[in-house]
Amino acid sequence: MPAAWWTWPATCSSRACEPGYGMNAGTRHYLTVTAAYWGFTLSDGALRMLVLLHFYQLGYSPFTLAFLFLLYEAMGVVANLVGGWLATRYGIARMLVVGLATQITGFLLLSALSPDWTAVMSVAWVVLAQGVCGVAKDLTKTASKSAIKLTAGNAQGQLFKWVAFFTGSKNAMKGVGFFLGGILLQTVGFKAALWLMAALLAGVLVGVLGFVPRLMGKSKASKSARELFAKNRGINLLAAARVALFGARDVWFVVGVPVFLYSAGWTFTMVGGFLALWTIGYGAVQALAPALVRRSVDGLSTEVPAARLWSGLLAVVPAVLAALVIGDVPHLEWIVVAGLGVFGFAFAVNSSVHSYLVLAYAGSEKAAEDVGFYYAANAMGRFFGTLMSGLLYQWGGLAWSLAGSAAMLATCWAVTLVLPVQRSLDPTPFPQGR
Repeated sequence: MPAAWWTWPATCSSRACEPGYGMNAGTRHYLTVTAAYWGFTLSDGALRMLVLLHFYQLGYSPFTLAFLFLLYEAMGVVANLVGGWLATRYGIARMLVVGLATQITGFLLLSALSPDWTAVMSVAWVVLAQGVCGVAKDLTKTASKSAIKLTAGNAQGQLFKWVAFFTGSKNAMKGVGFFLGGILLQTVGFKAALWLMAALLAGVLVGVLGFVPRLMGKSKASKSARELFAKNRGINLLAAARVALFGARDVWFVVGVPVFLYSAGWTFTMVGGFLALWTIGYGAVQALAPALVRRSVDGLSTEVPAARLWSGLLAVVPAVLAALVIGDVPHLEWIVVAGLGVFGFAFAVNSSVHSYLVLAYAGSEKAAEDVGFYYAANAMGRFFGTLMSGLLYQWGGLAWSLAGSAAMLATCWAVTLVLPVQRSLDPTPFPQGR
C-alpha cells in the first residue's frame, strides 16, 4: 500500500502532530472519537423519538411537535460556528467534553418536566432543554468531524473512506437510538429513559477524558468574524447545497411520516422501528459510498460530478411519491415506506459525498472552523426543514411535505452545478491511496 496510508503526512500544522504520532496513533484516535460519537448519537436518536412520541401521545398538534425541535435546530447553527472556532482555539478533546456534558445537562433538564405544569410552561421548558441538547449535538459533531481531517491527513482515498465510515456508522447508531427511544418510552417511561441515557453519556465522557489527546486540533483561530466567515468558494456553495439537502429530508422526516404512519394505525414501536431501519440502512449506504463513487487523484474531478448526478436523481423520488399520495393509490402507507427506502439510498450517497467534499475543500490549518461553518449550514437546513415539516403537514398532509422536499432537492441540484472542481486553498493534489 502507498506510504500515505501508514505514516502521518510530512506537512501538518496541527499540534496533534506530536513526536511518535504515526498512523497507528492516528487510527487509534480516529476510532476513539468515532466510538464516543456513537454513544452520543445513540442517545440523541433516542431523545428525538422520546420527545416526538411522548408529546404526540399527549395530544400536541403537528406544528407544536415541530416547534419543540426548532430551538434544538436553531442552536445548532450557532454551536457549529462557535464550536469550530473553539475547537481550533482550545482543541478537539475539550469540545467533545463540553458537548457531552451539555447533552447530559439537557437530559436532566427534560427529566425535571412535571405533569402538573401548564401546557405553555411545559412547551417552553421542553424547547429550552432541546435547545441545550442542540448545542451539545453540534459541538460534539463539529469536533468529531474535524478529528477525521487531522487523523486521515491528506490521503484522498483514506479520507473518503474514513468520512464515509464515520458518517455511515453514526447514522446507523442514530437509527438504533430511534428504536431504543420507542422501546424505552413503552417500557420504563419518559423520565427513567432520560436518566438511563444520561448515565450512558457519563461513561462516554470518562472515555474521552482518558483516551483523546488534549491538544488534538489546537491551532491559531480566526481573530475576527469576517475571517471566520470568509470561506473559499467551494465551501460556501457546498454549504448552500447542504441547507437544501437536509431541509429536504427533515421536511418529511421530523413530523410528516411519523404522524402519517401512526395515524394509519402503526404503534409507537412500529414507527420507531421503521425510522430506525431507515436510518440504519441510510448509514450502511453512507459507509459504502466510496465503492459507489469513482475517486480521482485530485479528489474533486469525479467526486463533484457525482454530487450533481446523485442530487438530480434524488429530487425525482419525493416528486413521484407526492403524486402517488395525491392519487391516493391502494396500500399507500407501504408504497410510501418503499419509496422512502429508495430516497434513503440516494440521500445517503449524496450526504456522504458532501461530507467528503467539505473536508476536501477545507484547509488543514483551520479545518475545525471550515467544518463548523459547513455544519452550521447543515443545521440551518434542519431548522428550515423542521419548521416546514409541521406547517406543510398541517396545511396539506404528507403530499405537501413530499412536494416541499422535491422543491428543496431541485435547489440543491442547481447549486451543485456550479461547485468548483479545483481546491483554492491547497493546490497540491491528493496522493493516491486506497
